[in-house]
Amino acid sequence: MIRYVSMFIGLALLSGMCFSAPAEAQKTMTIQVREAQLRATPSHLGRITAKAPYGTRVHVMEERGDWKRVSTEAGKSLGWLHATALTTKRIALKTGQTGTAASVSRDEIALAGKGFSEEVEAEYRKANRRLDYTWIDRMEAQSVTSEQIQRFIASGNLQGGQP
Repeated sequence: MIRYVSMFIGLALLSGMCFSAPAEAQKTMTIQVREAQLRATPSHLGRITAKAPYGTRVHVMEERGDWKRVSTEAGKSLGWLHATALTTKRIALKTGQTGTAASVSRDEIALAGKGFSEEVEAEYRKANRRLDYTWIDRMEAQSVTSEQIQRFIASGNLQGGQP
């Protein structure tokens, strides 16, 4: 009888570990934008606490709607990211290697990083000759610092950081 009880407990523990493994795997995600801005609060107006580059692995600690509180795998950075900046896929980019199998194409990597490669842009321009890219080029050339954003938020009495 004791043998059956201990076997039942062992099976229960084993099945508990098996069913919890997929949930744990979902808690680790990858940044899929060129540079993610981790924020102090779950809001696009929240103060930027850190930045993490494309491909960085993060651990999801908390969720509020479309926002996820994450820490980098190294544990150096902590903050909120919008779900659109994350993917459950593991992105592993290695430079200088030839003959390696890739699970995604160069174009997919460029698009996942929220930017076009020169080849993709050339193909798009060729297929859409009537489009005027002047304003897009001007917008891409602009840069705004987080200090400028914080001054803008303060001067407009915006409620940054409110979920």
